[in-house]
Amino acid sequence: MLTLQELYDRVLQQAVQNSEEIVTDYDPHHLDCLLHPEKHAVVWTVGRCDCPDREHASCVESCLFGAIVPDEKGGVRIDATKCNGCAACVAACNRQNFVNSKDILPALHSIKEAKGPVYALIAPSFLGQFSHDVTPGKLRNAFKKIGFHGMLEVALFADILTLKEALEFDRNIVTEADYQLTSCCCPMWIALIRKIYNEMMPHIPGSVSPMIASGRAVKQMHPDAVTIFIGPCMAKKAEAREADLVGAVDYVLTFQEMADTFKFAGVDPAAQEDTEKDHSSRAGRIYAYAGGVSEAVKSTVERLNPHREITVQTRTADGIPACKEMMNELRNGVVTANFYEGMGCKGGCVGGPKVLIDAATAKEHVMSYGDEATYKTPADNPYVLALLERLGFDTVESLLHDSEIFTRHF
Repeated sequence: MLTLQELYDRVLQQAVQNSEEIVTDYDPHHLDCLLHPEKHAVVWTVGRCDCPDREHASCVESCLFGAIVPDEKGGVRIDATKCNGCAACVAACNRQNFVNSKDILPALHSIKEAKGPVYALIAPSFLGQFSHDVTPGKLRNAFKKIGFHGMLEVALFADILTLKEALEFDRNIVTEADYQLTSCCCPMWIALIRKIYNEMMPHIPGSVSPMIASGRAVKQMHPDAVTIFIGPCMAKKAEAREADLVGAVDYVLTFQEMADTFKFAGVDPAAQEDTEKDHSSRAGRIYAYAGGVSEAVKSTVERLNPHREITVQTRTADGIPACKEMMNELRNGVVTANFYEGMGCKGGCVGGPKVLIDAATAKEHVMSYGDEATYKTPADNPYVLALLERLGFDTVESLLHDSEIFTRHF
């Protein structure tokens, strides 16, 4: 019988090559997961748990959110309503009973059947992932070979969220005792606060993530569009399914899923023609590594209000243990900054579970790309201002009042 990985390789190859070969000798549950991932949690249970103490099994102990629960057959299953896609159980289970979900097959089907444009929304951490010499322009053309109409860098929408959070900081931080928790990047960070440190929620301004912002913006401009996010993160798959966010992004794929697709389709991103570059500022491009959001907001606050008496004092943490340590300090009344940033993965998004290169190398690529940006902050970026106008915002300040597209009501 084919393993899940073997079945995945076989059916993905068929999908991109339009093959009609009949696949046999597979587990029907595996095929259902691949064809209908929306019916399952973003982590799949593919083996039967035979741990002697299921209540204290390594997978159960690894889950921060209590998403691994007993099933009716004496094993365990993933509760999709509680799973945030951290994938800690995948690493913890030495029997390999859990695997990360793969959404590429229904996404490819959607590309073929789409009645409107299909956009690849690429995460800011993409630099260097598909080869060190794959430029944004080359990657854009590689996506077109697969059937996408175009590619948008989510960094451009990170610019908009940077503006929003900088404006909120300028409005809300008025005394030395005030502080703000960033909300516009990592779904694991937000899940940690919402479910474990809920009393801190008043310190989070209601902003969606750049992924959701990009999907909503595309849908507003092109209601019949299909939006497909590609990044290093499993938690983004769970984020896209949240009740107040669903519909912004139709599919979330990982860099690994996209690399597999390029391989089976015979498309080498490095060999594509180079075309136009994106128009994001340095601030939006550096969201991909730990501390990048803080740096972006700090520079933008300074640009918007250079004479502010209370300046931005940042504190960052990356990796869940470090985030918990930082939040425990706040819970105990130890306030050492006025802007706090947390990232669920060590190193930030460049250290995500589905990256194709090591975090240090990825960070170097992202930093270089940030340094190449024409504009330092989104406040200086005419493309951001033009996009906001197209979305119905008369002024930058209207992001604080008229920004349902970029606002989340926790």
